[in-house]
Amino acid sequence: MGSDDKSSSEEVAGDEDAALFREAMRDVRPLTRTKKIIRAHSKHQALPQPGASDLPDIQDVLADDGWQWDMAESEEWSFARPGLQRYTLRKLRRGNWPVQDELDLHGLNRDEARRILVIFLNQGVLRGLRCVRVIHGRGLSSRNRKPVLKILTGNWLMQHGDVLAFCQALPEQGGSGAVLVLLRNADK
Repeated sequence: MGSDDKSSSEEVAGDEDAALFREAMRDVRPLTRTKKIIRAHSKHQALPQPGASDLPDIQDVLADDGWQWDMAESEEWSFARPGLQRYTLRKLRRGNWPVQDELDLHGLNRDEARRILVIFLNQGVLRGLRCVRVIHGRGLSSRNRKPVLKILTGNWLMQHGDVLAFCQALPEQGGSGAVLVLLRNADK
């Protein structure tokens, strides 16, 4: 078999493959464009989906005790547990702890966001993480353009016993659409 015979058989196989591909893709239509950003690759470990057995523990961690935090829209928000030294929050604001993992709550409803946030925080403590970022968004696509998820996230973080402090992220880390969270040391 000569080199010309080999190249012609490769061309026939290539034409057959192309024809099969075109036939398989015949009814495919492009997706409609949206403003949502879909990340192709994440550098962070995917969180497992919570099962029914996870729900009681989550409810215990974030008991709905009526603790609500109402914040002004322009307010740069932060929280520190009572007894935590003042400079600890200042160090968190300045980025003294590297962000070790992050959670993006975009596209989740409030129940999903709460459940996933608790799992993320619990796993973070178990993994020995000290500083994590939670991206809640600015609320620009919410009804009345109010940052509902942002306010809820702040309330949930204050209720979680493993959260020592949190503050608005620096502009390069998400600004008012994200929060840096300092977790307790699992060894203590």
